[in-house]
Amino acid sequence: MDIPALQASWRDVEKVGDEAVLYFYSHLFMAHPEVRAMFPVSMAAQRSRFFAALGRIVSSVDRIGGDPSFVRQLGRDHRKFDVVADHYPAAGASLLATLQYFLGAAWTDRLAADWAEAYGVVAKIMVLAAEESEQTSPAWWEAEVLGADRRSIDVAVLRIRPTQPYAYSPGQSFALEIAQRPKLWRYYSPANAPRADGTIDLHVQIVAGGQVSAPLARQVAAGDTVRIGAPVGTALTVAEQFRGDLLMVAGGTGLAPMTAVVEQLDAEWRAGGNSANVHLFHGVRTQWNLYEDAFLTEMANTRPWFHYTPVVSEDPAFRGAKGAVGAVAARTADWQGYTALVCGSVAMVEHTRDELTGAGLARTAIRFENFDPAGGTEEVPAASGHEVPTWR
Repeated sequence: MDIPALQASWRDVEKVGDEAVLYFYSHLFMAHPEVRAMFPVSMAAQRSRFFAALGRIVSSVDRIGGDPSFVRQLGRDHRKFDVVADHYPAAGASLLATLQYFLGAAWTDRLAADWAEAYGVVAKIMVLAAEESEQTSPAWWEAEVLGADRRSIDVAVLRIRPTQPYAYSPGQSFALEIAQRPKLWRYYSPANAPRADGTIDLHVQIVAGGQVSAPLARQVAAGDTVRIGAPVGTALTVAEQFRGDLLMVAGGTGLAPMTAVVEQLDAEWRAGGNSANVHLFHGVRTQWNLYEDAFLTEMANTRPWFHYTPVVSEDPAFRGAKGAVGAVAARTADWQGYTALVCGSVAMVEHTRDELTGAGLARTAIRFENFDPAGGTEEVPAASGHEVPTWR
């Protein structure tokens, strides 16, 4: 398999943009009209997701054998869309047809064979992962909405309870679907460590023009039922009995996985008296969006291992730290030796990473999830509506 040729051909097709994606889906739906019902009515967000997923896979196809975790997760994740093994050849045929159409004379027999082989490797990993997952967990869990609390104009906290046992680690995320927006799954992070009663809190920030965030925050109410997928992600999780220094930098509702990890560490501290040393920076635009300020301030006042700095970027009346949260965090202290957990919009994560590395923190010490490598999804905060990119 000629990996450089695969990557070069993909870069050429990427330049075409939406036209190539439209061709792919037109080909798929014409050849297999039965699969159209598996997709949302609006395909706007779907287009960037397809390119993001395929681009990421192609760019790392030479490493998939050594680390298939991303592709395996895609396979497990597709179960909630009712994707089965028979659907993969259909998608593969449409992909090859799209490449052939836009590459023209550059589409040689050798390149076609390499693309078919690469797609076959990916599809096999996804199918096997889905089949393995089917033996141990459902495609999705139903959860009852217990209540919704509007914390500010554009932030709500929802409490849900799955109807079946649901295990996750603090710092993970799951896909969520609401009845008001069928087939439009968005990723949210539990804002709490697992509880004995099984309840889960979700931080929801309303995004202008968002198809899911607004109805989730404003319309979903106690007594409603939502669907959630299997937990995903490990970058923001912290091993039990972790001992070390943690820097947490959150933007907006990217705070959710951080509070879950803080609860985990607090439980360990209360049980054994030892904990990691944690400094959490929470960045928002205006003061009223410091929606967990009371809780975090109390934690900072009562836990010797926990430090909290709220940061506001667009409110001159705020008396605390002002500016971009990543920049404020970077200049506050020397973070060498710390492990940094970062969660927020794609732009916020990238800016924070650059600020921290510029301040001397090793890039390998900065951890964040990359559910949206294209940066083009509707729900911007990585813990409030991020999406696993996918052809489906």
